Amino acid sequence: MIRMVPFVLESGETVLGVEVKLPKTTLLSLSTDRGYIMCGALDVSLLNERLRDREIIAGRAVGVRTLEELFEAPLESITHKAELLGVTVGMKGSEALRLMV
Repeated sequence: MIRMVPFVLESGETVLGVEVKLPKTTLLSLSTDRGYIMCGALDVSLLNERLRDREIIAGRAVGVRTLEELFEAPLESITHKAELLGVTVGMKGSEALRLMV
């Protein structure tokens, strides 16, 4: 099952939340036109190393089970390109998304 939910940032912009129910796991993402944050399934090392030429703006939060938790959770790791935007490890998902808008 796939669920899509809009989330409104404090600044008024809307980001898209996507929840994908898979056997024994759920994939969670919140995205803007420029970047996204995801649950622990995101491989930030892969994005930073093997896919670095794509300059992907992304962050990962671990231990989240819902889109709402992802929105509030601190980021555990981020891509190099996200760091250039001012996104930092430990930043709340909602704050990182504001910088990605």
